Amino acid sequence: VFSEELHSSLYFVNASLQEVVFASTTGTLVPCPAAGIPPVTLRWYLATGEEIYDVPGIRHVHPNGTLQIFPFPPSSFNNLIHDNTYYCTAENPSGKIRSQDVHIKAVLREPYTVRVEDQKAMRGNVAVFKCIIPSSVEAYITVVSWEKDTVSLVS
Repeated sequence: VFSEELHSSLYFVNASLQEVVFASTTGTLVPCPAAGIPPVTLRWYLATGEEIYDVPGIRHVHPNGTLQIFPFPPSSFNNLIHDNTYYCTAENPSGKIRSQDVHIKAVLREPYTVRVEDQKAMRGNVAVFKCIIPSSVEAYITVVSWEKDTVSLVS
C-alpha cells in the first residue's frame, strides 16, 4: 500500500514464510514479514484472531516485531504455544496488512526407540517386516537400511 498524500507505505518484506519447525532445546525467533514508512506497529495473533501476550520465559514479542519461543523441556510442551498457527499484522497511517498464516511447531528432543514389528511366516514363504517409529518423530525420520545381526541387508 502506498499513499502519496501521506508519503507513507506498508509492505511485506518476505511473505513466503509458512512454517517454522524448531527443536524444543533451541527455541526459535520468527520475524514479522512486514515493514513500512513511517515505522509500523507489529502485532502477533493466533489463527483464531486472539492477540498473543508475553508469557515470561516461554513466549515473547520483541519491540521489532520478532516472535520468540524460548527453549523448553518436553514436560512443558503446550499445544497452544508450541504447535499452533500464528499471523502478524503491520499498521501505520497507510492502513493495516495481515501476513499469511505461519504454523509454528516444536519438535521434542527426547530419546526414542525404533523397532521392528514381529511377524510370522512359514519357511519358504514371504514375510513383510515393518519398521515402527514413534509418531512424535516419524515425520523427521527416514529408514535408510535394514540390518540383521549388524549386517546390512541388500535387496
